[in-house]
Amino acid sequence: MATTPRVRPAGPTAPAERALGPDLARGVMLLFIALANSHYFLRGNVVRGGFPMDGSWLDSAVTWLIATFVDGRAFPMFGLLFGYGVAHLVRRNEALGPRGVRRLLWRRALALIGVGFLHAMLLYVGDILAAYGMLLLVGAWVVRWRGRWLALLAAGVFALGLAPSPDSLSVSADPPDASLLPPDLASMFSERIAVQPLVMLGGPIGFACPFLVGLLAGRARVLERPEDHRRLLAVTAVAGIAAAVLGAQPAALMLAGVTDVPGAGTLELIGPLHDWSGVLGGFGYAALITLVAARLTGRTGRVTEAVRATGQRSMTCYLMQSVVWAAAFTPFLLDLSGTLTVAGTALLATATWLTTVAAADWMRRTGRRGPFEVLVRRVAYARRRG
Repeated sequence: MATTPRVRPAGPTAPAERALGPDLARGVMLLFIALANSHYFLRGNVVRGGFPMDGSWLDSAVTWLIATFVDGRAFPMFGLLFGYGVAHLVRRNEALGPRGVRRLLWRRALALIGVGFLHAMLLYVGDILAAYGMLLLVGAWVVRWRGRWLALLAAGVFALGLAPSPDSLSVSADPPDASLLPPDLASMFSERIAVQPLVMLGGPIGFACPFLVGLLAGRARVLERPEDHRRLLAVTAVAGIAAAVLGAQPAALMLAGVTDVPGAGTLELIGPLHDWSGVLGGFGYAALITLVAARLTGRTGRVTEAVRATGQRSMTCYLMQSVVWAAAFTPFLLDLSGTLTVAGTALLATATWLTTVAAADWMRRTGRRGPFEVLVRRVAYARRRG
């Protein structure tokens, strides 16, 4: 009796077949991720929004730049690219059928949750990988929804995020808590095991809107075929970045010490405004980098290829950053959280990103994939015997 051959997953896309735009965007935005994450380790007499408020004029200027162009702007773009990549994976594996695709996505989600949990416990409790994994566990059910329903759901989530929030720009004279800066190994594990599930379960709420928009963009292959979507990309770049810059100013000027701290009611409004204008900024950054990539396609140089390689190994490079944060700021290691300023930490973040770019470029030139990308793909594309 003839048997129907088992359909296998299509497997990961070969590096030579990958579009430049998404990889370049991931590579560039990892610099923003480094700048966004590192300042939250700093101590100060008064800390607001993760920034010590007692620094020099240079620290104030760097605070304004990060609050305007970085914080709350890079992570939405990664959420968009995550959804875009999921749409690409679904398209490549249509032959598996709906159940087969869901199982593939669930295996990938579980791999992300596993890596993210270890990352949070050992290096950085603010991990986003496990949150992406949780989002994908649920998102696997909506990847085949009609575009109009995805768009409505994305708009609904975006609108909910604009609700007033009392915690976005809270003031504290206390150092970062023990889950971020543990005084010893015992505290590191006991504190992080309590916090990590909250980050893992709460993170998908903030990433849901960009993820859904990424699914829509991935279906239309907007970032892979910029020549077919040039007007959309141009409008998104200009409008998204402009909205992010303008929406950031009430918070950014206050954090930089230019304007006075308003009342509690106003704070509850400008925090969500800053965060959710950043979602539009993330879309704008992705569109802008895609347009730049369209001009560079076919004539990339050494620097572009190095940043592209970083984007192709974004998980590995993201985890490499956390090794630096753990070594630099953990109290029982170098303990620099009370020594470095906002400006100094920005230099450290930039140097860390440059180091990961050099490492990714070395992997590219020697034909090596990122080790954590390989791990997740092996789990996701695992084949059953028989």
